[in-house]
Amino acid sequence: MDDNHVFRGRKKNSGYNRHTFDRKNHHFEHYGVPYSMGPKWRRRKYSEEDQIFLTVWDDDKPEESDIGLDAENGTLERWFKVTIPNGRKYEKTWLINSMQDLCNVPFIPVDFHYDKHRARFFVQDPTAAYALKDISHKICDETNQKIPIFVSPSVVPYSVRNKFTSEQMDQLKVTVMKRYDASQKALDLQKFRFDQDLMNSDIDMMLNRRSCMVATLQIIQSNIPELLALNLCNNKLYQLDGLSDVIEKAPQVKILNLSKNKLKSVWELEKVKELNLEELWVEGNPFCNHFMDQSDYVSAIRDLFPKLLRLDGKELLISTGMDIEVPQLSKETCTESELIKNLVLQFLKEYYLFYDNGDRLQLIDAYHDEACFSLAVPFNFSDPNLSNLEEYFKHNRDIKKLQDSYMRMRLLKHTKRDIVDSLSLLPKTQHDLDSFWVDVCCHTDMMLCFSVNGLFKEVEGKCQGCVRAFTRIFIATHYSNSRICIMNDELIVRNASPKEIQNAFISLPTASTSSKSPLSEEQQEMVKSFSMQSKMKLNWSQKCLEDNSWDYNKAAEIFTILQNEGKIPKDFFE
Repeated sequence: MDDNHVFRGRKKNSGYNRHTFDRKNHHFEHYGVPYSMGPKWRRRKYSEEDQIFLTVWDDDKPEESDIGLDAENGTLERWFKVTIPNGRKYEKTWLINSMQDLCNVPFIPVDFHYDKHRARFFVQDPTAAYALKDISHKICDETNQKIPIFVSPSVVPYSVRNKFTSEQMDQLKVTVMKRYDASQKALDLQKFRFDQDLMNSDIDMMLNRRSCMVATLQIIQSNIPELLALNLCNNKLYQLDGLSDVIEKAPQVKILNLSKNKLKSVWELEKVKELNLEELWVEGNPFCNHFMDQSDYVSAIRDLFPKLLRLDGKELLISTGMDIEVPQLSKETCTESELIKNLVLQFLKEYYLFYDNGDRLQLIDAYHDEACFSLAVPFNFSDPNLSNLEEYFKHNRDIKKLQDSYMRMRLLKHTKRDIVDSLSLLPKTQHDLDSFWVDVCCHTDMMLCFSVNGLFKEVEGKCQGCVRAFTRIFIATHYSNSRICIMNDELIVRNASPKEIQNAFISLPTASTSSKSPLSEEQQEMVKSFSMQSKMKLNWSQKCLEDNSWDYNKAAEIFTILQNEGKIPKDFFE
């Protein structure tokens, strides 16, 4: 009953400004013309955005003959790349509409996609490119942050360069229609690259390529607008940028099969979350292994597709509880401070369970995509055993002692992948949970800062058995659905004092049941209702609700999953 995890990755559409946590915020403000090839120009380099060079005109308006002229053959290169730093946190539709509302020149975004934390697309019109540059820092997001827009000359986009010929499109249409089941309104494109007709026609249809996905969706839009089910199983899809166009080209799709592909992050699914899916298959993708249990996996998918009825072929039995009216706790029953306390304690319990006993790479979903982590070892020259901390000194970022700016940056781990990789390099440990002293420094509706002081010992290596003291400071976001997402993590490690060692790993006696606070009337009603619906004994029904912080829906979801997996002992039931 303790399998309810309280952390996962950060939702993209949240109002969090990632620049506020231990990260420099570079802004390059310039409102001139984006580029020029005339005789009088000067270059400025924006260091953060892939070495983008901007040039400034002396005149007020761009001359088309000055833009992108190829000196060798005299041809006019008319393609321009538009980059929005940190654009991944914005929805495509909102971002494009906001730009079109302000831009005084109509433009057609080509090949819109997300690249790491950026959003990018291309335009072919120099006038539109100039107009887009002119609205940089003029759009504000929901947190009132101004959105920069960078424009630079570009080669022809890959998806345009690799367009199919009319003959190839005709063959593609024939192949797609052969795979379409009109009676079920279902299209089966699994292992599409190895379709014999396409191979015989020498058409290399790799759906992970944007040009291939775009061509396929064009066929669907023109010939199968009524499509309800799309099977893209086994197509080696690493990202879903190309598939995001399915929202406008096949909006009726209710069943989507993305199983056995190469998706490494659940957030790839955000690109298609505007589909009103009722059934989704994603098993067999690498990101499925990031979840610590089935309930976290289901919750993460449901956050993106709230109307989902089936996942990986299994019915999602619980949507809003057990089809009963859920009793609501009064403010007197469970205050805000109690909720925060329970949230933090549950998080720490599960975090250190996997930190000590599992693969630390599985902690990746506890962190935000752009989270920061650092480790510090304070110098105490009176400590005779300072040398046995050498495994930690390798990662020491004590800025009071470390003057090298390059090493400061190198030892600051940025992105959740770097963080869990670094944690995996630290010695294996066993933490003494009874030694933990937790202090919630502050919290708002969306932000939470808390520190943990405690003891742990190393369980392998040349310092096996050594007891360490630590302080860990977390800055995190939290949500109404009891999820914690770490934004900033600072770990401080030192050798434990003799007194601390003496008191380490001494279990305190557990409180007797009689010492617990009596249940309120609302809680008693919840226990009775849960027992009646689940057929479990009252004491186990109460335990299930307590373990899930009296969240009836969550407890019901956990119960259903465990029951389906046969993990609940028979003697738990009446």
